[in-house]
Amino acid sequence: MELFSSLTPVFIAIICVLIGIILKSNRKSSKKGKSETKNKSESRPWVDDDLRDSTDLHVEEEDADGDWQGLDENIAHVSFSAERYSESEMIKRSKEFYELLNKRRSVRFISDEPVPREVINNIIKAAGTSPSGAHTEPWTFVVVQDPELKHRIREIIEEEEEINYKKRMGDRWVNDLKRLRTNWIKEYLDTAPYLILIFKQVYGMLPTGQKKTHYYNEISVSIACGILLAALQNVGLVTVTSTPLNCGPRLRVLLQRPKNEKLLLLLPVGYPSKDATVPDLTRKPLDNIRVVM
Repeated sequence: MELFSSLTPVFIAIICVLIGIILKSNRKSSKKGKSETKNKSESRPWVDDDLRDSTDLHVEEEDADGDWQGLDENIAHVSFSAERYSESEMIKRSKEFYELLNKRRSVRFISDEPVPREVINNIIKAAGTSPSGAHTEPWTFVVVQDPELKHRIREIIEEEEEINYKKRMGDRWVNDLKRLRTNWIKEYLDTAPYLILIFKQVYGMLPTGQKKTHYYNEISVSIACGILLAALQNVGLVTVTSTPLNCGPRLRVLLQRPKNEKLLLLLPVGYPSKDATVPDLTRKPLDNIRVVM
């Protein structure tokens, strides 16, 4: 018993030392985990607030007893009919439309030749026909034609893009882009007669000042962007889809957009320059993108 009692303080001391070592090790692991998480987020600039879907954003809605979200409770329904084509005409039209869109390419060499403003207006109206969650139409198309404002946009984007290429994107992404010969220099932002910046409205505003939910706002606006690209191809104009990573907040302030809008896409729009080139790419064949069950 005397030997046991004399060793007890030693055991207690050893246990305390072990506990201290374990706690210290856990702190280091925690710090390392946080550091790795931070490094991963820094190397993935596509995970920024402006590119996240905020469909599940909780907003302050109207009370259930009031006019719910300010929407008409009994919207009128009207008759609908669509053009009906023969099978041969359907095949012909579908083939022609495919052939038109198959010529679409991302073009980074854009002429400064003027484009009629009415054409741009009609293209945006076409994009505005897109379906949207609960018909909330959560999009804003900002058309920039002022040379000084275009250049300011270019400065902001090139400043952030250089950081993206050198620090945030990581070697794999940068290497994947080398074959396309892209970099952070965006001359087309100056030369294109128009820049169209598409903002998603993450929520709407009621006349009472309360927020209105915009369901599937990112998906809805993305569909509208697809229609806009098809409309551009239809009139012989070119663009390159650009997601100005980490530039959204600064561009939103520059363009004086409200806080419920987040930049989703930027499109420089115009005619291709006379010396324009594009990568010689091929598209996946039908059997690689279609599944029939």
